Amino acid sequence: MMLNELKIGDIRAKLPIVQGGMGIGVSLSNLAAAVANEGGIGTISGVQIGFREPDFLIDPVRANLRAIAKEIKKAREKTKGIIAMNFMAVMNNYELYVKKAVEEKIDLIVSGAGLPLALPKLVKGSNTKIVPIVSSAKAARIIIRSYLKSDRLPDALVVEGPLAGGHLGFKMDELLSNKSMALKDIVKEVKLLLKTFEEEYKVKIPVIAAGGIRTKEDILSLKEAGADGFQLSSLFVPTVECDAHENFKLSYINSSEEDIQIIKSPVGMPARAIKTNFLIEAEEKSKIKKCYKCMPNCNPSEIPYCISEGLLNAVEGRDGLVFSGVNLNVNKLSTVKEVINSLIG
Repeated sequence: MMLNELKIGDIRAKLPIVQGGMGIGVSLSNLAAAVANEGGIGTISGVQIGFREPDFLIDPVRANLRAIAKEIKKAREKTKGIIAMNFMAVMNNYELYVKKAVEEKIDLIVSGAGLPLALPKLVKGSNTKIVPIVSSAKAARIIIRSYLKSDRLPDALVVEGPLAGGHLGFKMDELLSNKSMALKDIVKEVKLLLKTFEEEYKVKIPVIAAGGIRTKEDILSLKEAGADGFQLSSLFVPTVECDAHENFKLSYINSSEEDIQIIKSPVGMPARAIKTNFLIEAEEKSKIKKCYKCMPNCNPSEIPYCISEGLLNAVEGRDGLVFSGVNLNVNKLSTVKEVINSLIG
């Protein structure tokens, strides 16, 4: 399959394949570098990235800042390709973490789970590109109008559809009834919106489609809808290069489509995850003993479980919270190269 390179400002990715950020600790320097070495864009997740630092439980902010620098450095040692970092806009200390990644000269900041309106000021004076994640043309319009107040436009947009894993930018009832707008249609609406701004400001804002992309046919369909790039996450989990524990990868390999469900995340957003004992027993769990202060307005006494605890348990191989997109259909461990070749030939 012939695909054009992905141009984001002065950045050129030979393959228009972007590996999505997956936290906690699922996509770190090893997976990101492997994708970058194939000519795509690799992404390090910035969510609680310092979980392996010795002082994480005592001072998670300092541990996370140190780990951001470490993981970017490790990725640079493994590849000369393009490396991005993904940060959730709703997380505590968001601006502090983004600034640290920019200070370490990360190529791109990809940001969703909320409207990342602060990005223009956080990357000012740097070469770091800003790539918000949106799930509608409405959200894209809000972001663009906000950025223009800082004389800036997004360098690209990730358009994420309802079949993605993790936190989703759609209403719960729409997701449960399968009434959310299809990714292809959202891409078309966003492309139409961008056309006006591209013509007025003489720029190109590429659209990167994301969520449930599994086959060559998916890519061709989205390319016809106007997508310039394609973000994949779940397909890269059951690979040798993925940074997660082997048990985490096996949860993908062993799960069926019936095991993947829509849940209400403790952060208040709908999310898609694999059904695990952790989720089944969530309502019966004992009182949360440790708060990681990862999200604002989180009251441990009012939520069924700690999202950081669930994600940390899973990535380290214990029973925990495992986010996943739909239609995995994987039954063995593979490599990043094999995944990419299966998609583009």
